[in-house]
Amino acid sequence: MKKYLIPLVLVGIGIVIAFPLFSMSYYTMVRTSTPAFCASCHEIKPAVVAWRSSTHTNNAAGVVVDCMDCHLPAPQDTFDFFFAKSYHGVKDVVVHFLSGEYDREKAREAAYAAFNNDQCQKCHRNLLHMPTRRGAMLAHRAVVYARQGYEKKCVDCHYDLVHSERGLVMFRQTRSIPYQAKGLKGL
Repeated sequence: MKKYLIPLVLVGIGIVIAFPLFSMSYYTMVRTSTPAFCASCHEIKPAVVAWRSSTHTNNAAGVVVDCMDCHLPAPQDTFDFFFAKSYHGVKDVVVHFLSGEYDREKAREAAYAAFNNDQCQKCHRNLLHMPTRRGAMLAHRAVVYARQGYEKKCVDCHYDLVHSERGLVMFRQTRSIPYQAKGLKGL
C-alpha cells in the first residue's frame, strides 16, 4: 500500500496544479482570439474595421472568417498555434511600448511576407474546380502546382481582398461585376 501512496499523492498534486493552469491558459487563449480583442489595440483597429467590411465577414454564404483563421496556424496544430499566438501577442505589446509611431503599411507588408498559402487554403481548398472561370482556375493552378522559381503567394494577387482601404462592403449578391484580383502587386 505504501508503495502506491507516494505516486498517487504526486499524481493528485500534479492534477491540482496542472488543471487550473491549463484552464487559465485555455481560457486566456480563447478570450484573446476574437476580433473584438484584436480591435482593443488602437494600432490594429483600422485593420479590424477593414476586415468587417470585407467579404470575409459579409458574404452570401454567411461565413465569417476571424483574424485567427488567417493570421495563425490551425488550432489543431496546438503547439504551433500557442507558440505563434504568444509570439505575436508579445511582439505587438513590445512594439507598442518601445517603438515610436506605428507604421501600418510596414506592418501590413510584414504580415503579407509572413503569409503562406496554407493559411488561405485552410478554407479555399477547391481552387481548381471553376468550370465557368477558366482564367481563374489556370491562375490558381500555377500557384498550387508552381514550378520551381515561379512560386507565388495568394496575397500576391489578392493583397487588397480583406484589409482594403476602400471601406466599402462588397456583398457578392449586389456587386455589378465579379471580384477580380488586382494581379501581381507592382506590375
